[in-house]
Amino acid sequence: MCHRATLAARGSSTKPGPLTRVLAVAGGKGSSGKTTTALSLASALVVDCDLDAPNLHLRAGVPRDPGVDAANPIATAHESTTVPGVDVLPVGDADGDDLATTLDTLLESRLTILDCLAGASEAAVRPLRVADSCVVVATDSREGIEDAVKTVAMARADGTPVRAIGVTRAVAVPTGLADATAADNVPIPDATAPLEASETAAAYATLTGYVEPNT
Repeated sequence: MCHRATLAARGSSTKPGPLTRVLAVAGGKGSSGKTTTALSLASALVVDCDLDAPNLHLRAGVPRDPGVDAANPIATAHESTTVPGVDVLPVGDADGDDLATTLDTLLESRLTILDCLAGASEAAVRPLRVADSCVVVATDSREGIEDAVKTVAMARADGTPVRAIGVTRAVAVPTGLADATAADNVPIPDATAPLEASETAAAYATLTGYVEPNT
């Protein structure tokens, strides 16, 4: 069973923050769990901003088309078949101009989550500039932690507050990461099917608490 019910039952968070309508889920390393985290955070519209290696549609169980490049992309969002309460806007055959146009016209009537491209390229930074705040996703490895520190610095350089850092495949927060990033860290244990596993439900519920109260 998907842990969406657990997230919904969590209720209000004790972690206040500025109003969030557009949240970026970012990370410097591919295959860190960004897409899974984006789908797990809240009942929202999730937009695939990864033009290089899009896989949101696969995780969400929706077609790749129509997507960001549609004439009215927001109206063509697909209801996820794997995560109840989540609508998904896949990449389709979009290019950078299509994505920029869509990001400029995002609705503010509901929470929108941007599943970002990994890295520090202009394409990776663009969604961060649109977002009100972000969650950074990292792996529990030396390279993953270094990338998390860089991503946090990149987001803040563009004026985007970092709500929290989700550390995937971890049972504890890596030593020094909270001090290095000045952000709360949430360990997310490894699981074969993280969208369904009870092991990850509490961790994703904690991350949701940083976002959901302001939707």
